[in-house]
Amino acid sequence: MTHLLHLDASGRSESFSRRLGETFVADWRATHPDGVYIYRDLVADPVPPIDEDRVRLATQSSVNGVRDIETMDQVAAGAPDLARSWATTRPLVEQLLAADVLLLGVPMYNFTVPAAFKAWIDRVTLPWLPLKGKSAVVLSARGGAYGPGTPREQFDFQEPYLRAYFSVLGLDDVSFVHAELTHATVMPFLAQFRDQHETSHATALDAVRSLATRVRAETPS
Repeated sequence: MTHLLHLDASGRSESFSRRLGETFVADWRATHPDGVYIYRDLVADPVPPIDEDRVRLATQSSVNGVRDIETMDQVAAGAPDLARSWATTRPLVEQLLAADVLLLGVPMYNFTVPAAFKAWIDRVTLPWLPLKGKSAVVLSARGGAYGPGTPREQFDFQEPYLRAYFSVLGLDDVSFVHAELTHATVMPFLAQFRDQHETSHATALDAVRSLATRVRAETPS
């Protein structure tokens, strides 16, 4: 049975990244009628940002050579502050480890990922976190154009960051779908780029529908 974990991090309820996610989920559910779908809106239901107790939790994880949730339970039980932090972190880690496919609605904010999504990353990431064998689909919306050959290509710290992050944790099957020039729909000074935005959006929708039907169905044993 395939598990899909879907996270949204856009500050707008009607954002392009959220709409791309809705399209993906509809097609994924049609393809995987028996699949398990878990959703979290990281803006409406934010993850607590990293704090000193969470940093100590990661340190003790390394010091004690933790490699799984059960051993982390034992380490955290030894100190009240670690136990409190682990109680917040553990359910998020369990959700992540149970997922075969990660669907991440992550718009570009200020050239990188939203703070809501970064808080989730900081909360769930531990030195032993194994993501090998999973698939991830990142649905991105960008106000401008940052693709290859564009004047702002060098300002894209979103996709390179996420590729590096997932790669370090062993997750190499990552697909990115970008809907670009979304500001052209509302900003008068970008009106000349509306056709380019429409083309980008249509291409993104096609990519989403294709990915929804062919992302890895099961984590290899």
